[in-house]
Amino acid sequence: MEHQSETLSLVSGQEIYQRICANIQIVMKGQTTAIRKLLAAFASGGHVLLEDYPGTGKTTLAKALAFSVDVSFKRIQFTPDLLPSDILGISILNQADRTFHFHEGPIFANIVLADEINRASPRTQSALLEAMAEAQVSIDGNLRKLKDPFFVIATQNPVESRGTYPLPEAQMDRFALQFSLGYISPEAEVDILSDQIQAHPIDSLQPCISITDLVSLKQQVRQIRVSQEMKRYLVDLVHATRSAAGVQLGASPRASIALMKIAQALALFDGYEFVTPEQVQELAVAVIAHRLVMEPQARFAGRTAETVVEEVLQAVPVPA
Repeated sequence: MEHQSETLSLVSGQEIYQRICANIQIVMKGQTTAIRKLLAAFASGGHVLLEDYPGTGKTTLAKALAFSVDVSFKRIQFTPDLLPSDILGISILNQADRTFHFHEGPIFANIVLADEINRASPRTQSALLEAMAEAQVSIDGNLRKLKDPFFVIATQNPVESRGTYPLPEAQMDRFALQFSLGYISPEAEVDILSDQIQAHPIDSLQPCISITDLVSLKQQVRQIRVSQEMKRYLVDLVHATRSAAGVQLGASPRASIALMKIAQALALFDGYEFVTPEQVQELAVAVIAHRLVMEPQARFAGRTAETVVEEVLQAVPVPA
């Protein structure tokens, strides 16, 4: 066991991050910020919600991460008629020995892409909710553990609102981060065209880290120090959203925990041994904004959750 812990600590977390980042960038041009956000959630054990237009590379980003780490990957296309059993799996009667055999659904993968999650019914969404919250699912009265690591990347399309079921607050709160990829620069788009003349670069993407490296990365994130002052700063930021103007429901303590873990990951990526205010501020909007429920009047006036978090960042004193 001692020998294993020695091998785990040979490669620094920063080096592992840089390796995955460089590997994903072979496929995802001009998306350095999005890759950093995704890897911060991945390394800290959170899940990600991508809200963006079709064709911006959400599926490609998820696949590139799965192929870079050499873990199992499954994609679930959410539709209004999708059933919980389509996600979790189903028990089928074996005629030969008259017993039920469980056939695992796509949720039993390391990285799961839940495509257009807001198209499925609330009943199906809730099946994914338990999996995300507990890293286990209950099927036919039996608890089944999911794989470790388990990482959900969910996508939703902001354009279409017809035939969709908005995610409830409880489900939104389960996502550590919500962000969008956005369109890339024309230069990066030209590079994509050049890369795809013969074949898609993702077809030849090779794993760049092992499962051992991934376990080491997650351990090193947990070892990043968070001072009492920094914990207080995190809590003050989240607490300020609860009394902000135009906010009906502020962020929960789960937001504070997610922000701390994400900041630890960013600190490791930047080569620090402790969390600084800059790392807390960098992804505060992506961690907190999607958890806020705005009052109808504020929404009509054009006040957004992102604006609220930005105002809170300006107002709350930064520890020295």
